[in-house]
Amino acid sequence: MDERETGIVKWFNDKKGYGFISRESGNDIFVHHSSIVSEGFRSLKEGDPVEFSVKQDEKRQAAVDVRKV
Repeated sequence: MDERETGIVKWFNDKKGYGFISRESGNDIFVHHSSIVSEGFRSLKEGDPVEFSVKQDEKRQAAVDVRKV
C-alpha cells in the first residue's frame, strides 16, 4: 500500500473542481474533486487538514484517496 502523506488545503475551486494541497513533506500537490473520499458533494475548504496518497502520471504528481482528518 502507498505511504500516506498529510497536508493542509491551500485552495480549492468548487466550480472548476480542483485545487492544491500544501504538503508537510514539501511542494504543493494538485487535487481533483474525483480523488476526494466523501459522501455527497466532493469539496475541500482552505485550511482543511487532509491525508492522501500520491500518484505520478506523465505530467505531474496528484493527490489521490484524499480524506479530511
